Amino acid sequence: MFRRHLTSLAALPLIAALPLVAMAQGKDIKIAHIYSKTGPLEAYGKQTQTGLMMGLSYATGGSMTINGRKIVVIEKDDQGKPDLGKNLLAAAYGDDKVDLAVGPTASPVALAMLPVAEEYKKILLVEPAVADSITGDKWNKYIFRTGRNSSQDAISNAVAVDKEGVSIVTMAQDSAFGRDGVKAYKDAIKKAKVVHEEYLPPATTDFTAGAQRMIDKLKGLPGRKIIFIIWAGGNPFKIADMDLKRHGIEIATGGNILPAMVAYKQFPGMEGAAYYYFGMPKNPVNDAMVASHYQQFKSPPDFFTAGGFSAAMALVTALKKTNGDTNTNKLISTMEGMSFDTPKGKMTFRKEDHQAMQSMYHFKIKIDPAFAWGVPELIREIKPEEMNVPIRNKR
Repeated sequence: MFRRHLTSLAALPLIAALPLVAMAQGKDIKIAHIYSKTGPLEAYGKQTQTGLMMGLSYATGGSMTINGRKIVVIEKDDQGKPDLGKNLLAAAYGDDKVDLAVGPTASPVALAMLPVAEEYKKILLVEPAVADSITGDKWNKYIFRTGRNSSQDAISNAVAVDKEGVSIVTMAQDSAFGRDGVKAYKDAIKKAKVVHEEYLPPATTDFTAGAQRMIDKLKGLPGRKIIFIIWAGGNPFKIADMDLKRHGIEIATGGNILPAMVAYKQFPGMEGAAYYYFGMPKNPVNDAMVASHYQQFKSPPDFFTAGGFSAAMALVTALKKTNGDTNTNKLISTMEGMSFDTPKGKMTFRKEDHQAMQSMYHFKIKIDPAFAWGVPELIREIKPEEMNVPIRNKR
């Protein structure tokens, strides 16, 4: 009788522990998405949010759960302001007790946020901020990025114009995004010559003075003359109003969101490289995203929609591998070197700097009356292994 009583007492701790296990399994997976819901890059931010939510739904088969844990996304608007983004991330980690965070939209905001992730020892999955320094000299081990970086943009865009006898002027915003972009572009150019760098305030609307300086640098030079534009938001293509053709000057740039590509109609035959255009990748994930977006919004998914979707695919792939365990160190070891499917095909987080290696798309603009924008016609997919993307961090 006494022995039986001891046996039942010994079982008590196991029984008591069962509800705790159930609670751990049932606890929500909390993700903060900090992005430009308002501000200069509002269009980019809203697309990323749409893509993130579509991707989470797709990757979980519509359940929004992983291993019995519900995914909850908390949205925060950084307005494109670095100090605000930094404070919002600290509040998300500290007050909201999120397991990890996604964002932001703008590179200066991302750079302000990186030390916060390190302080709280929580993952920040950067999407879509581009500056090389995010996974370069400002990087820490809690930072992963599904978005492309400046080097990936630059190397792929150099493919289109890097030929002997070509003179190039770069025009970029005077920001981390613009300056990192130009540095990476110059590093990628091997045959052509960059003869001038023009930096203008990010909110510039009157490009007359800058355009005149660029024309003066290029006019009279022999061979092909190109102004390569690295710009986010606004309409830098107003420089075409300066009658560049009279001086034999062309414009080149990378891909962009569809409203911005309306301006590309002025430049049939223009070559560049794009991060994404809905008609380019051929894979089941892209097919599903395009179909779902048309069903919900009666329009194709855009540039940053694909980015948000890719971020969701990375998160769900990692969390499925950990069986829903959100322990930071476990997630880091899982995500380093991890491959995952996206609308752009397979991406892989490079172990050294956590930058997602991914394809880019060399295009030529064609005019199609069925579309309001200049259509980037695929010349070829530039595979990750074709791009020697520098490792710029100091790990």
